[in-house]
Amino acid sequence: MPEFILSLHQVHTFLGQHHILQGVSLQVPEGQALVLLGRNGAGKSTTLRTVMGLTPARSGHIVFNGGDISRARPFEIARAGIGFVPEDQAVLYTLTVEENFRLAMLEEDQASHDRQEAVFALFPDLKKFWKSKAGVLSGGQKQMLAIGRTMVNDHRLLLIDEPSKGLAPILVDQLAESLNQIKSRTTIVLVEQNFRMASRVGGDYYILDDGVVAHQGRMEELARDHQLKQKYLGIA
Repeated sequence: MPEFILSLHQVHTFLGQHHILQGVSLQVPEGQALVLLGRNGAGKSTTLRTVMGLTPARSGHIVFNGGDISRARPFEIARAGIGFVPEDQAVLYTLTVEENFRLAMLEEDQASHDRQEAVFALFPDLKKFWKSKAGVLSGGQKQMLAIGRTMVNDHRLLLIDEPSKGLAPILVDQLAESLNQIKSRTTIVLVEQNFRMASRVGGDYYILDDGVVAHQGRMEELARDHQLKQKYLGIA
């Protein structure tokens, strides 16, 4: 079994003519939550989208669970065991919560339904609104749905982009606790601007700055390093 469930080696990604990722290398240990930090436009979301094959790497290598997925298509990457929760949630508002879950299932089998029950234990509101249109959910409940429907598949890695965006502080705290429970069974790569939440959930971190890795280490060390936080994150 590989020591790192996900590795990026000198990955370059372009959006049109714009060179977004300029040789990003990082390694994700299995069984924890790794946090990608940085200012807006640093390349954090593009890193997740590149791993998923949505904005394919122009060069470099991406290795997941010992296999090279650099040139794989998004559906192949999902079937290999990576789930993705995008920043905009991509919840289907006109469908019910149940229908959102059923569409997300790669296989509608007993194992998927068992994982669905585990999601209900983590996010009870989803069971409460099971037959309701997703559009009636609150912002926090929509985020629960976005994360929960990904968990019904047998993913070994979850990529989660800005889950606390737009949420009230009390919901951010609840979400952080949920992510801590999730990481006990599924490795997470988390993009998060809320440093308090990131520090509660994350183990290792990488800071991206203008498309390159500017710094890496342990979250507890970064929490004490006021100069580093000010320089790269704008946190006084």
